[in-house]
Amino acid sequence: MDELSLAVPRPILDALPADGDDAAEDMRQAVAGWERRLNNAIEDADSESEAAEYVVDAIERMESRRERFDEFVPELRAWGQSPIYAIAWRNLYADLVGQLYEHEWLADALDRERNQRLVEDGIRFQG
Repeated sequence: MDELSLAVPRPILDALPADGDDAAEDMRQAVAGWERRLNNAIEDADSESEAAEYVVDAIERMESRRERFDEFVPELRAWGQSPIYAIAWRNLYADLVGQLYEHEWLADALDRERNQRLVEDGIRFQG
C-alpha cells in the first residue's frame, strides 16, 4: 500500500483574506496531521481492508467537520460577519475527501467499506 499525500489546495489558500496567514498555517498543520495519522494507520494495518476502515473513519470525521463549518456560514452572515474562514475550512475538508479518493489503490477499498457500512446501518435501523 502506497503512502498517502495530502495538501491544502492553492485556490483555498488564495481565497483567504490578506491577513489569513495564520489560518493558512493552521490548515497546513491540520493537513499534515491528517496525512501523518492516516499513513501511520495504513502502515500498521494488516490488510487493505483494515486500512480502508481507518481511512473511512477519517473521512466520516472530515465530513462531519465540513458539515459543521457549513452550518456556520449562514449563522455568521446573519450576524454580519464574514464567513470566509468557515467557507475555507468547509472547502478544505471536502477537498481532502476528494484527495483520498484520488489514490487509486485506495478508492475501490473505500467504496467497498462505505457501502458495507451503509448496509450494516440499514440492517440495524430495520431490526
